[in-house]
Amino acid sequence: MLAFALAVLIFFSARNRFSDPDTWWHLKVGESIWNTRSIPHQDQYSYTTNHHSWIAHEWLAEVSLYGAYKLGGYRGLWLWLAGFGSLLCILVYALCSLYSGNAKVSLLGGLVGWFFATVSLALRPLLLGHIFLIVELLLLHLGRSRDRRWFWGLPPLFAVWVNCHGSHIFGLGVAALFLFCSFFDFRAGQLFSERWDRRTRLLLGAILPLCAAALMINPIGWRLPAYPLDLLFKQSNNLAYISEWRPLSFKEPWGLGLFAVAALGGVVVLLRRASLRLEEVLLILLGLWMGMRHTRMVFVFGILAAPILCRLLADLWERWDPWRDNRVANTVMILASTALLIAATPTVPELERQVEKSNPVKAVQFIRQAGLAGPMLNEYVWGGYLIWALPEHPTYVDGRTDIFDWTGVFMEYGRWSNLQEDPRLVLEKRKINFCLVSKDATIVEVFPFLPGWKKVYSDEVAAVFARSPAGSGSP
Repeated sequence: MLAFALAVLIFFSARNRFSDPDTWWHLKVGESIWNTRSIPHQDQYSYTTNHHSWIAHEWLAEVSLYGAYKLGGYRGLWLWLAGFGSLLCILVYALCSLYSGNAKVSLLGGLVGWFFATVSLALRPLLLGHIFLIVELLLLHLGRSRDRRWFWGLPPLFAVWVNCHGSHIFGLGVAALFLFCSFFDFRAGQLFSERWDRRTRLLLGAILPLCAAALMINPIGWRLPAYPLDLLFKQSNNLAYISEWRPLSFKEPWGLGLFAVAALGGVVVLLRRASLRLEEVLLILLGLWMGMRHTRMVFVFGILAAPILCRLLADLWERWDPWRDNRVANTVMILASTALLIAATPTVPELERQVEKSNPVKAVQFIRQAGLAGPMLNEYVWGGYLIWALPEHPTYVDGRTDIFDWTGVFMEYGRWSNLQEDPRLVLEKRKINFCLVSKDATIVEVFPFLPGWKKVYSDEVAAVFARSPAGSGSP
């Protein structure tokens, strides 16, 4: 019944999250792989990178996205989002329930997971990466507390994980952290560690190299498991300027939530003299550091913190007794939740309106009807949509920030859009024929003063500026 309730929360949270800017290029890559049965190894969607080598490092997740679209169109895509989002929250709840031993208190853990998931709840492979992290934590807990054979589920997990999302590198670190803590046996005040039995330690120690080897079960080779290292050390502009990679602000709800969860855990430990395991402390510190350093990482903090918080609060509510269940009431609640799930599912016209509200749908129609040709300079956040909806016009820049960071195009675009230099420099260097920008972009105020350019289209979302015909005298 509680799992259904968490699914209802996700369905309502996902109602207005259909059109993430990155969804569209992920969808296009998935379509390409689906149709060609091959994975692209160089850029084929933009003209500014000169077909630079590029890794489709989330190819399997992208194929699943396109499969959902092929089966059900926009409705299929939304069900992919709502379905995997619900699975994630239910898995967090299951992890909290097993870890704390209290299925009722674990509802709080599910709510914590849901709240921090909303920072990145979107049609992106990221969602699958976090699901795999929860499954890993489940396998590690079950292997340590019940049967060490659960550890054998880790190598197959990593073999799938590496093909879906780059967070596999963090998963390896979590497994190594558990193995490290398994060697210690001490108690120092409220901090303690219990040494695992020798066979359990040896098995996890033997399986970890197998997990690393499983990362090579991919169609790209060593560059796929190594991609997260490239992000960390070779994509400085990506990390510095993309909003989701910026430090967390405590003015945002997730910043306040992170502070509240950390404070609640600290108060419980201090006032109730609760004990903390060594690996719990290390995981919480790691989650706090990552969450405060990068906004999108509060998602990970929620996953790591939820089961620990539930264990600390496990004795505040009587434990679930299946013999005392009111099954009629539970059934009624499940049926009511099912009705809410159906009610929360948006119609296709509602999904289309979301797409039109945040993307240049009408401007794309105009570009086709007007027959605009030549190189296009486009708004960064619309690049992914243009890859999907206007493939005949390669993008100047799009959400695949990695390749534009490598080639310097990302900073070039930043200087142009922020007017840090004469905008004509880029327009002439790239021989731009028309620009598709947001109607609220700063550059819109500048175009009327650029000789040889004129506004040819505008609506409530976008504006299109094109070069005037030679000799026309247009300003």
